[in-house]
Amino acid sequence: MALSLLEYALASREVAPGRLVHHVDHGCQYTSIKITTRLLRAGVEASIGSVGDSYDNALAENLWMFIKTECVRGRFFATRVETNLTLFQYIDGFYNTHRIQKRLGYLSPIEFEEKHYADQATAGQANLPSRQPALTS
Repeated sequence: MALSLLEYALASREVAPGRLVHHVDHGCQYTSIKITTRLLRAGVEASIGSVGDSYDNALAENLWMFIKTECVRGRFFATRVETNLTLFQYIDGFYNTHRIQKRLGYLSPIEFEEKHYADQATAGQANLPSRQPALTS
């Protein structure tokens, strides 16, 4: 499952090698040879939190809190397939794309990313060398 999710993440985003960090806990699924080999081949830096450090997993724990309160609390799922689909729709279809997040300046992830690339493009335009020929006498 962890490898499938990694493959989905790599396929759904255009990330240049060396520009992504995959942070996990010490779970055996994340320290397996298959995962570490795939991360290496994709140029993704592997980061494993230290044992007993609650700050390493703070964002993940925060996500689980939102999943519990906004997605699954009070619901009954008849099948594992229904559960998986509901979680996928919430995480990939709402939380990772449209949910406004305080740590992103009250923007959704899509808005934040669009702003980031627009700011980079504007900064890049400002740093372009002039194309006008130099006047010499």
